[in-house]
Amino acid sequence: MSWRADILTLFPAMFPGPLGHSLAGRALARGIWSLAATDMRNFGLGRHRAVDDTPFGGGAGMVLRPDVVDAAIAHVMPAADERPLIFLTPRGAPLTQKRVRALAAGPGAVLVCGRFEGIDQRVIEARRGEEISIGDYILSGGELSALVLLDAVIRLLPGVMGEEASAVEESFSGALLEYPHYTRPALWEGRPVPEVLTQGNHAAIAAWRRAQAAAVTHARRPDLYACHIASGAAAP
Repeated sequence: MSWRADILTLFPAMFPGPLGHSLAGRALARGIWSLAATDMRNFGLGRHRAVDDTPFGGGAGMVLRPDVVDAAIAHVMPAADERPLIFLTPRGAPLTQKRVRALAAGPGAVLVCGRFEGIDQRVIEARRGEEISIGDYILSGGELSALVLLDAVIRLLPGVMGEEASAVEESFSGALLEYPHYTRPALWEGRPVPEVLTQGNHAAIAAWRRAQAAAVTHARRPDLYACHIASGAAAP
């Protein structure tokens, strides 16, 4: 059975978008994963298919109605569906590689893309949804966040990546960022490839890569580096 994604959105034409290309696109064509984008406006109210209303308590903008969102969820997610229900919102928990790996190991996901000022909190709580954010910034809606989450998950599905080891050694696979990479030419614009990488000493290369990963993490992500040290790893 393929990994199955359902997207609830007001803009279904945004999918599969970039996921229809490269690794994800080939995996989609091969049936490794499947995607269905459902327009929440199909469940809107009245002649104009209204999906939002003004917020209680006042304030700018509009809020997606709980009855409309709930009807859309019920349409794609029957009671026996064991997939996680995820709401893409800036107030959610940060998306991590650990959560991505867990999602890739499951049957799929149902992703709800917010718009306007957000989604009525009652439907999130009633449906026991998980709120996820891809970063500390605001987008126009949850569609781009859904694409990011799906891309991160799909590349980890069995049979998607040609070189399985590359998924193990990349950034966030542990507590460190990834070491730098080099390829031909060996000398470019007066800049040589680090000598250790050209000598064929695999133990020395591994040690150099570990040191480089630790150094860049210490400089750019001290929070991750602190976790690395707390795990019992020695400082470089």
